[in-house]
Formats: sequence, structure tokens, C-alpha cells
Amino acid sequence: MVRAGLTAERVTIAGAELADEVGFERVSMSQVARRLGVKDASLYSHVRGLEELRGRIALLAADEKTLRIAEATAGRAGREALAAYANAWREYAHRHPGRYAATQAALRIDPELAAAAPGPRRAVELTYDMLRGYGLSEPDLTDAVRLLRSTFHGFVALEAAGGFAQQRSPQHSWVRSLDALHTLLEHWPPPRDGDSS
Repeated sequence: MVRAGLTAERVTIAGAELADEVGFERVSMSQVARRLGVKDASLYSHVRGLEELRGRIALLAADEKTLRIAEATAGRAGREALAAYANAWREYAHRHPGRYAATQAALRIDPELAAAAPGPRRAVELTYDMLRGYGLSEPDLTDAVRLLRSTFHGFVALEAAGGFAQQRSPQHSWVRSLDALHTLLEHWPPPRDGDSS
């Protein structure tokens, strides 16, 4: 018998909350069932298993993170947009470490679930729109997107792991990194000979 009020969305939210508490990789169906006060079998009426639950958590997190970035960058351009984007990314990673980890994991997500989730598509649109404000076009846009993602993710991952133990505050380094990225984006190097793909 399915518990009244139990839905795929509630199961996903419970999994996301658990991921923030114990880590995304440590979430299990049994833990989520205990959190919801149901037997493990009850969850399978709403999600097919752990793989689907992990995919749902990743999509939920992508939607949440993208919404925060969209709100932060609305009406901004250039250095202001870049800083708002980056700060929203970093703040989400700090507040929701398990959910953030889900957005970075290599997962097999049900195509139907992925198609119904606006977050990942909107994230790409937001990023490309911001970078077009720097006058970039393909293939430079793709290269710049990869640079930003590598920088933001690398910084927050090292920060979360305690990798910035030196006396200088990580916040100072973060701000200077954004200054450097802004300068680079304004003076993006021309393509190398033969580099058109």
C-alpha cells in the first residue's frame, strides 16, 4: 500500500536533504525510506531505484542552482554579471554540498525526466548569454564555458575539501580570480591557426 501523500517529488526532496547531510554518494533508498517513515518497498511505487533517485536529485539541484543564478544575474552585464553568476554558484555549493555534488556527477538520467527538467538547458542559455556580452562566438564560447566551469567547480571543490588552509582568505582569492577571468574574457586570445572546431 502506498503511503498517502508520498510522491516522487517528496522522495526526491528527502533524498536531496539527506545528500546535503551525509554526502551525495552515501544516499541510499533505505536511508530515504527511514527519513520518510516508510518501508523501503514503499519508495519503489514512486522511483524505480537508487539510480533514478540520484538522477532526480541531480535534476532538482540543477533547477535550484540555475534559478539562483538567473535571479542573481538578471539585468547585469560584464564584470557584474560574471561576479553574480559565480557567487550564486559558489553560494549554492556551500549551502547544499550534497545537491551540488549531484550536479557534477556523471549519471545516467532517464531521458524523459531530463527532457522535463528546465534547469540544465536554462543553465546553458544563461552561461552563453553572459559570455556573448563579452563579444565571444563559437568556438570560443564553448572554450570559455569550459574555463568558467573548471574554475568555479575547482575552487569550490578545493574549498570544501579544506584545500585553502593558507593564511590568506579564500574570499580574497575568489574575488581576484573573478577579476582575472573578467580581464581574460575582455581580451580573449585569437584562435590558433587551424583551430576552427
